[in-house]
Amino acid sequence: MNTKLVAFLLLALVMSWSAIASASDEAAENDTEEVVEEVVEEVVEESPEALASGIGWQLIRSVELGNNTGKFVNMVLIELGRQADRTIYSTAISRLCSDEKEFCRVRFWVQERFIPERASMTTEQYRHLLADHLFNREGGIHQTEYACSVDPTNPECIDHY
Repeated sequence: MNTKLVAFLLLALVMSWSAIASASDEAAENDTEEVVEEVVEEVVEESPEALASGIGWQLIRSVELGNNTGKFVNMVLIELGRQADRTIYSTAISRLCSDEKEFCRVRFWVQERFIPERASMTTEQYRHLLADHLFNREGGIHQTEYACSVDPTNPECIDHY
């Protein structure tokens, strides 16, 4: 679960409990708030840095192409039921590639279990690929290809079969 959400829920719980408590329990409330603040700080410290996300999408991982190339493939999960909304893809691409001047690759899936751990994909993972965005200044490539299930009117859609 998102650490910010956990922290917010813990804080909301404490504040709700504090509002119910009587004025005579003010000292106990202060102690409880301090304990909850310490727990929230520990949860935030133990969690890895939050991954990029937006409405309808979440970056699951970035994997490097080769060794020490500095080129990464961003693996993104699209919210189930929103895979036909191409604005979600463009928003994710804009956010993930905005600082990249030479190379950016973003791949999209709707089921996290098919997102590869490495840059290469199995046949099954490729069958579930929804879109593949590639920007490579050196190669003169700047394109986004969608699966036929996302963009069935495009004759150049990614055919998985």
